[in-house]
Amino acid sequence: MARYVGPVCRLCRREGMKLFLKGERCYGEKCAIERRNVPPGQHGKGRKAKLQGYGLQLREKQRVKRMYGVLERQFRRYFKEADRRKGITGETLLQLLESRLDNVVYRLGFATSRSQARQLVRHGHFLVNGRRADIPSFSLRAGDQVSVKAKSVKNASIQYAMEEVKGRGIPEWLELDVDERAGRYTAVPTKEQLNLPVQEQLIVELYSK
Repeated sequence: MARYVGPVCRLCRREGMKLFLKGERCYGEKCAIERRNVPPGQHGKGRKAKLQGYGLQLREKQRVKRMYGVLERQFRRYFKEADRRKGITGETLLQLLESRLDNVVYRLGFATSRSQARQLVRHGHFLVNGRRADIPSFSLRAGDQVSVKAKSVKNASIQYAMEEVKGRGIPEWLELDVDERAGRYTAVPTKEQLNLPVQEQLIVELYSK
């Protein structure tokens, strides 16, 4: 399966905002946005052209793709599914991305980043409703429970992540039982609850051409 293996800090710099791709580094002084908030490359400082139309739409799509770690073909499938369902297409698209198993593992604090959550899921460290789930893109439904497998409770990466993120809390559409190392996807989040710095309507306009 194709995946991005290059430096992730340059992705944040290209989008001009924190995408939280590198765990705890994103919250400290070593964050690339804090140290050097200019686009990557030798001509980064000279890129001052104001984006309009297609450029704005493309950047918004790239921003969301990189935030959730999804490549173009898969992202397009998510859009088609969102467009097929009833409701506001842009909001439904974000809800589909938020319901991914790797994203929920990250949101619950079992991993410091979505990329780490994706790796932990692939290695079979989590259960969904008591059954092993090792597909990062597995789509959760309201009421589904995500728990750390008994043999993985002492996994160093999971323990470290829970210790590092415990002070930040979790989104209101999730519930977490720290002692049981389990969480629940209680409801599909609304656009207001997500509170993401993206303009999803631009993505809808891009794919609707």
